Order: sequence, then C-alpha cells, then structure tokens
Amino acid sequence: MEESNKNKHKSGFIAVIGRPNVGKSTLINTLIGQKIAIMSDKPQTTRNRILCILTEPDAQIVFLDTPGIHKPKHKLGEYMVKSAEGTLKEVDAIFFVVDATEKMGPGEYYILERLQATHRPVVLVVNKLDLIEKEQALPIISHYTEKYQFAGVVPISAKEETNLDGLLTEAKKYLPEGPQYYPDDMVTDQPERLIVAELIREKVLHLTHDEVPHAIAVETDEMATRPNDDVYIRATIYVERDSQKGIIIGAKGAMLKEIGALARADIETLLGSRVFLDLWVKVKKDWRNRTGVLHNFGFGGRDNA
Repeated sequence: MEESNKNKHKSGFIAVIGRPNVGKSTLINTLIGQKIAIMSDKPQTTRNRILCILTEPDAQIVFLDTPGIHKPKHKLGEYMVKSAEGTLKEVDAIFFVVDATEKMGPGEYYILERLQATHRPVVLVVNKLDLIEKEQALPIISHYTEKYQFAGVVPISAKEETNLDGLLTEAKKYLPEGPQYYPDDMVTDQPERLIVAELIREKVLHLTHDEVPHAIAVETDEMATRPNDDVYIRATIYVERDSQKGIIIGAKGAMLKEIGALARADIETLLGSRVFLDLWVKVKKDWRNRTGVLHNFGFGGRDNA
C-alpha cells in the first residue's frame, strides 16, 4: 500500500522563461511563498539560474528562474543567455510567461524560435490579467497560439494570486512520478550569502532607477552570528565608474543609507533575526566585459574561465 502511494508522488523541474519584466520572479516568489528571486522593473535583473522549490503533499516542483533570454550586448549578457538556453534542455516542462498588457514583439519571437529546438512541453502563462479587461484576454491568447503549438495555456495574475492553483495543476501534468528530492522546508538551492547579495542589488536597482542600470554586482564578504544572536553582514557593491559610486553613496551617504535600510528589512525576514548590515562601494572598471572578473563574481563557471 505504501509503495503504491509513493508511486503517485510526482517530482520534476520547470523552467520559467520570458522577456524581462513580464513577472517571472513575482510569480515564483508568490508560488514559493518567500522572496527568493530578485524583483525589479529593470530588464535582465536575474543573472544566476536559481532553483526555487515548492513542496506539496502530492508533488515537489522545482522551478528554475532563469536569466531573461535576450540578444546579448556584453560578456555578462552572453553568459545570461547561455545559462537560460542551457536550462531549457534540462527540464520536464517550460513556462513561457508573457505580459498581457504588452503586444507580442521581436523579444517573444526570439524566444519562440529557441523553444522550437527544446522538444519540451511549453505552457503559455499569460500574466498581469489584473491590468486588462477580461474580454481582452482571448485575442492575446489566440495571437500566441497561432504562432506556436503550446501544450497548455493558463491566464494568471501573479500579483493578485489569480488562477495560481490552475497553473500548478497544469504543471503537475508534465512531471514524472518520482520521490521528493529536497527537504520540506527547503525553498532554494542558493546559499544565504548569495540571496543576501541579490536582495541588496535589488534595492540598488530600485532606488537608482536608470542612473546605474546594470553596472552593479554585489558580493557578501562576511556573514557571522554575534553572541547576542544578531547577524553581522559586510557586503560590497561593485560599480564600473567613479560617477556611479557617487550616485550609490549619495549626498552625505543618504542613498547608501536608504539602500541599507530597505535591504536589511528583507534580509531580516529571510534570516529570521536582527541584522547589522555594513555596506561598502567599490569601483571595478568595465567589469561586465572582463571574463576574469565575471568568473570571480560567479558568472559562467568554467565556460568563462
């Protein structure tokens, strides 16, 4: 009897892809119930492939939040696209997330071309339903389904949590029977140090708007629990130019202070303890085009070495 119940359990991997800003990270964070994936209104904010794990009684779904697929403009961009496209070959199914408020453009066609070669079931996830009238959804779906043979179509609002149960039901159709790979309480494969760095980078992107678009990298240099159970974190924000360093520090250190306050709030939620956050800003000239620096920051591994 136990064996037959075990056989009904499903587990597998689903890649979440789409153009920048369609709500991929919001969707994953909402499904997992915890902030793991970086959220920003800037394109190309997700730089590392992040496993996000959802455990339910009948299934364990591992979502891969991938760097946005786009035409690369520098070595960092090349790594991001390579990472995203490599992911598509390793999964059981793919969620192609699109923004219901945006017309289908070159970015979507670019992704659909690459999906043709994956030979994986692709589910069209039409996000941001809360921003359109209900009758507008059908023409959008029809437009996409004329261009590609999707395994399924699920309209949702990640922000309003609309139809996410339907999306999970659809996801489970494509998962093989299998055991639970990860413990119940594990929500990501990423070390806390990396998530801390990502949360800081998210706040920099949010507060600096278009002034320092993607010239930002963050490293967690030290993370230690003090005798009073507070956590001390020292992190460095890297930029490419002196002018960008000035923007991040701000007048009399005001910008850096605000970045620290917002990041600390998220990090305390993540770690479940009080945090002392010590932020530094350093210049590393043109780091996005320097293979050795990218490698040190954890981009590309051996491929970029």
